[in-house]
Amino acid sequence: MTEPGDSKKPLRRDMIVAASCGAVVAAMIGASYAAVPLYNWFCRTTGFAGTTQVAEKAPDHILGRTVIVRFDSNVAPGLPWKFEPEQNEVKVRIGEVKTVQYKVVNEAAREITAQAAYNVSPPQVGAYFDKINCFCFTQQTMKPGETREMAVVFYVDPSIVKDHDQDRLSTITLSYTFYRLPDSARPVAEAPDTKSSNIN
Repeated sequence: MTEPGDSKKPLRRDMIVAASCGAVVAAMIGASYAAVPLYNWFCRTTGFAGTTQVAEKAPDHILGRTVIVRFDSNVAPGLPWKFEPEQNEVKVRIGEVKTVQYKVVNEAAREITAQAAYNVSPPQVGAYFDKINCFCFTQQTMKPGETREMAVVFYVDPSIVKDHDQDRLSTITLSYTFYRLPDSARPVAEAPDTKSSNIN
């Protein structure tokens, strides 16, 4: 004979299991949202994957050692911009602040907003490549046919000489790719034409 309290035990157990599953799902969703900013913070802190650093001021000393910094510019498919550096490479002393200009042209007949992603190679040099200012820090909105010069101000951190894995480093490539951003003023998809679909 089944006691009245026995039927409640499976129900209570099911509720505990359901609550536990819900908590796990919520934790996984929270972790997925946190993953991007945490990954970005990790990359900025360590220079992982060639992510460069952001500096507020120039270093207090310049070394005699020099490196060649080359500039690579790319535009993602679907973005009708012309984008190129005004010089392909520069020789810089370690610790020296350098400004390089890029020329950007919006070849479309409408205003477009885009933002540049960036990295350096070899990837491990990202921890020593510091930008004081860069067009890549913000979104860029350009009018139809507009031409603009965009600058990057950078230096190679003198602490790189303490990393003996970089003793033979002679060339750094700074690479940018502009990606088009969604136009908030434009609908993502056209609404269906209900008039043409309701044909008697």
